[in-house]
Amino acid sequence: MWNRRDTGISMRFELTYSHVELPRGAHPLVFPFAGTDLLLASDARLPSDAALQELGAPLYTFRFGILDGQACEMRVWPRTHARHGFFSGDYRALWGCWPRARLDALCRARQLAAWIAWHRFCGVCGQAATLNRQEPSLDCPACGHKAYPRISPVVMGLVWKEDAMLLARAPHFPPGVYSALAGFVEAGETAEQALAREVREESGVEIRNLRYFDSQSWPYPHSLMLGFFADYHSGDLVPQESEIEDLGWFHFDRLPTLPHPGSLAFRMIVAMREKLATGEK
Repeated sequence: MWNRRDTGISMRFELTYSHVELPRGAHPLVFPFAGTDLLLASDARLPSDAALQELGAPLYTFRFGILDGQACEMRVWPRTHARHGFFSGDYRALWGCWPRARLDALCRARQLAAWIAWHRFCGVCGQAATLNRQEPSLDCPACGHKAYPRISPVVMGLVWKEDAMLLARAPHFPPGVYSALAGFVEAGETAEQALAREVREESGVEIRNLRYFDSQSWPYPHSLMLGFFADYHSGDLVPQESEIEDLGWFHFDRLPTLPHPGSLAFRMIVAMREKLATGEK
């Protein structure tokens, strides 16, 4: 939809909440949302204040970070307020259009928008919640319950055996795309236990020698991806019914179509390919 632009600009995003003060005459960088949808102009730019005025007063306005010295502000309208002339912005679609730091800001903003959309009313007594200006919480004025932004840990494991890595595709993946195995951490589990269980359930394989790789905040809708490398230990490949469409051992120089380049899975696969190509295990 949008043309890719040079994103080599050196920028930095810092997390803050609500209390960022603006210098005299300064204006925030506004990230507008209709429900959980980021609103954009047709050229993938954030809309102007004049364009946003047509939506009326937002339900919520607060500042959530600083991007290259400029305060970032969220304005949230109901989902029904997405008017003609705006486009819905997606993190994956904007990869390559926006600098990485602005994508980091969007990642935080998108998760906060989901939090607001799903916790406008108290989950205990049903009363309308109010936005806390001192910390990211939606507070119930009736019973005092606080709803904080949800974060869901997801473990991802890239398993290798000899010169090949275990990759799979789920039914919801784009055509031809394969990725590392992954799944949510359940209550009472460690990340390591969750990964061993997920790999066993989805592929029939037992793993050993887990090594942490990296993490990534992923706004679909509020995941924290935890990436590990692991060695194959035992077992034959048996794809989990309804979860895994296909899986197999792929030699490092004969890989299938990889997942989105902005994803942790992509970085893990590329890093493992380099290790296997150089003989490093």
